[in-house]
Amino acid sequence: MPAWSRPQRPAAYTEQAIITAILDGDYPAGATLPGERDLASQLGVTRPTLREALQRLERDGWISIRQGKSTVVNDFWHDGGLNVLTALVRYRRSLPPDFVPNLLEVRLAMAPAYARAAITCSAERVVTTLAASETLADTPEAFATFDWTLHHTLTVASGNPVYTLILNGFAGFYEEMACRYFARPEARAASRAFYAALLDAARAGDATRAGQITEAVMLESIALWKAVNGDT
Repeated sequence: MPAWSRPQRPAAYTEQAIITAILDGDYPAGATLPGERDLASQLGVTRPTLREALQRLERDGWISIRQGKSTVVNDFWHDGGLNVLTALVRYRRSLPPDFVPNLLEVRLAMAPAYARAAITCSAERVVTTLAASETLADTPEAFATFDWTLHHTLTVASGNPVYTLILNGFAGFYEEMACRYFARPEARAASRAFYAALLDAARAGDATRAGQITEAVMLESIALWKAVNGDT
């Protein structure tokens, strides 16, 4: 039986406790949760509070509630939505080892597109943001903060708010991982060159070039991350 810990808000606690138990493997995909009475008792919450949490978990794809039968734990990688990604980041002690490389692969697919769109729609805004990179301090923290700001600006300037919503789901976690990435001087050097090249493309209004530059540095960042973490 999982060890539960009780924070202040019952509904939020209940949801968090069940997600943590799923991520920790106490309730793997295909497993059934204890009956409502037993689970509420284990968690120390009322049955209405438990039902509210279970409904949220079903909405996000963590579980399937079956009337008259036990609640089944889903394979959240197959059945989950964007809220599952947010939860994975929030409870990141349970992240699978390939999560960050997979996330970088998604960024590789998206970033060139929103960089092109940002230059097309709002090149001046991108220039203003990138100009700050010319005096960027050579520290992991400074690079992590600036990189987040740049990508957030690019998504907003792209005119497609879905890019921004996806990126915002990783706020905090993004900078935490970026600090690890930018701890290596070669990672900072690669990004400094990227910022300078992207600034030139933005000033020229060259959206195609911006996309090409962004794709190249995204590929390089995946290789550098794997080198930092000993992945193959």
